[in-house]
Amino acid sequence: MGFIPEDTQLSAFTTNQYGNLQASSNGLLYRQCKNYSQYDVCNWMVSVDESEDYCGSCRLNETIPNLDESDNLTLWFRVEQAKRRLLYTLLKLGLPIQSRRQNPNGGLGFSFLKDQTQDQYGNELTIKSFVTTGHANGLITININEADHGTRVDMREKMNERYRTLLGHFRHESGHYYWDRLIANSDRLEEFRKLFGDERLDYVGAMQSYYKNGPNPNWQNVWISAYASMHPWEDWAETWAHYLHMIDTLETANDYDFSVSGNMLANPIPMETNNDQVYTASSFTHLFNDWCQLTKVLNALNRSMGLDDAYPFVISISALDKLRFVHELVIDAKSSA
Repeated sequence: MGFIPEDTQLSAFTTNQYGNLQASSNGLLYRQCKNYSQYDVCNWMVSVDESEDYCGSCRLNETIPNLDESDNLTLWFRVEQAKRRLLYTLLKLGLPIQSRRQNPNGGLGFSFLKDQTQDQYGNELTIKSFVTTGHANGLITININEADHGTRVDMREKMNERYRTLLGHFRHESGHYYWDRLIANSDRLEEFRKLFGDERLDYVGAMQSYYKNGPNPNWQNVWISAYASMHPWEDWAETWAHYLHMIDTLETANDYDFSVSGNMLANPIPMETNNDQVYTASSFTHLFNDWCQLTKVLNALNRSMGLDDAYPFVISISALDKLRFVHELVIDAKSSA
């Protein structure tokens, strides 16, 4: 089995008489990505017509974990799973993805790093170099300790968060990349500022204030999460991530013919590539209504299993308007691609 990125489809493969892998889905010939055949951390395929050893997903990697450390292969596998799910959704939405090879100063890339420790007093480990998950000029850095379930849950508790996942990190950081691509130099910047605030606000000062004083006490009525109240850039990234949560989960539910009270949940992916405002507004209303129905069921099912809510958020009118803005941008980006 392997994923064909140009078809956004998983396919079975057979070995033909010449020893090549032939896809059952389209009859074309492929080979495994090197990170598939060598490390089994990737399941994307490379066309035999390409000279590349790595698939389109792995070619975006700038730095991978040090595989001489015993646990890092497992952590890297989990990180790559989350990254490929992000990329799948971006591809399905028709969003622009430009690699750092194509654009060294702002192309999309990934760096997977781990905190460096050193011995102290013979048996205790202290942090020598701490890796911060974040984004800078298209490069998304992920601390692979987030792929360790115990470490991530511990951090979630310390940060007083109700939701923290690897996939959530990828979606959030990709929001910063797409702010640069879709908003920064566009005619939508003023509209962004009316909804999210002025991004020229001192970011370092806002961050220090957030971690010292906590989120805005009124955050539930304005922002989609507590962290979103820190700065307009983080508000945008959180809203973008939530939009991708909606798209991917609804597409999965539709693929399984999921219905609520007899109403089939629609596939949100087939968006019209036009700028018809009536269509855009109605498609978002349909998407959001389906999301409300689905998350109500998801949370109830999780509670029946004694688990935390799958989607522990309440979307205010203000946050809803921001999600609608994201939806409009995605449709615009697809129509102009």
